[in-house]
Amino acid sequence: VQLQASGGGLVQAGGSLRLSCTASGRYSMGWFRQAPGKERECVAAMNWSGARTYYAESVKGRFTMSRDNAKNTAWLQMNSLKPEDTAVYYCAARRLTYMSAVESEYEYWGQGTLVTVSS
Repeated sequence: VQLQASGGGLVQAGGSLRLSCTASGRYSMGWFRQAPGKERECVAAMNWSGARTYYAESVKGRFTMSRDNAKNTAWLQMNSLKPEDTAVYYCAARRLTYMSAVESEYEYWGQGTLVTVSS
């Protein structure tokens, strides 16, 4: 499966961005990010139906993941952005339909989109 992520850019602290990822098929999906000098981390994950969602503590209350399987699209709405949210954001998919926040459990990865939050 090919994943196509988009929506990154430069935004001031306190601003918002929405990332999109298209992936056709029955997959659970996740959003990961990797900041310079840091390991990649899962910020949000969702099962195939959309009924169950995981958020990292650092983004709870600010980020919202959603998906529309009819459109083969998942989104990550990012509000109240902070400079520490600056990273390359990746969408990922896995064939098992229950959600996971574990990077190694994802089989397919998008190319990454850069989010830069200025102070």
